[in-house]
Amino acid sequence: MEKEFDILKANYHTVKNQSYDFAVLPWGATEPHNYHLPYLTDCYLAHDISLKAVEKAYDNYKIRGMVLPPIPLGSQNPGQRELPFCLHARYETQRAILGDIVESLHYQGIHTLVIVNGHGGNSFKNMVRDLAVDYPEMRIAVSDFFTIVPQSGYFEEKDDHAGEMETSLLLYFRPHLVDMSVAGNGTYKPFKSQALREGVAWMPRDWSKVSEDTGIGNPLKSTAEKGERYAEAVVDKLALLFEELAKENIYG
Repeated sequence: MEKEFDILKANYHTVKNQSYDFAVLPWGATEPHNYHLPYLTDCYLAHDISLKAVEKAYDNYKIRGMVLPPIPLGSQNPGQRELPFCLHARYETQRAILGDIVESLHYQGIHTLVIVNGHGGNSFKNMVRDLAVDYPEMRIAVSDFFTIVPQSGYFEEKDDHAGEMETSLLLYFRPHLVDMSVAGNGTYKPFKSQALREGVAWMPRDWSKVSEDTGIGNPLKSTAEKGERYAEAVVDKLALLFEELAKENIYG
């Protein structure tokens, strides 16, 4: 039978006689990404990386997972949520969505879920702790894919938002969605406060005071080849994570 891991392409005929070891939930946002990337960049990247990682986990470890539809509702900073069609999702909204998904999987007997997050504004730790109380049989892990592998060695300039990393990845996965002819240079202003720059405390950045084109990081040196190399490194790490979680190889 043909392998099908992406529920966006799967149908009941494909999956009804299969057993699944785990599920993957890509989670992104709906927000501007400089001028050259689409609003759903975080969703596309989280989904496409998840799909390749699930396929690699099957090929390397013979475990079968399903990639669920990406969630496009992210938590936004001031200065972003005022921009046209940027959607801000509150903690309570994200918690309700995740809770319903976990409840559904638990009822179906799928007890391993990995959230592959593509949006830096999202934070799931407290939600997962709550769900661990409600569903002790569930193993729920969260991975921010953009932190798995350091950018150094793959990209020339650090990417925070819509810069070289994200642009290179989308040039690799979905080049038809990238329009480099309109890309801004992603110039940004860091906090003036020394304490905030040093991490003494955290507060959300006001995007309207940080960036002119909504980007933070220069995308102009991006290439699909850089994106492919980085994606493969991330996918290898995720595939191993899937294998260890699915086989409950977690504690010593």
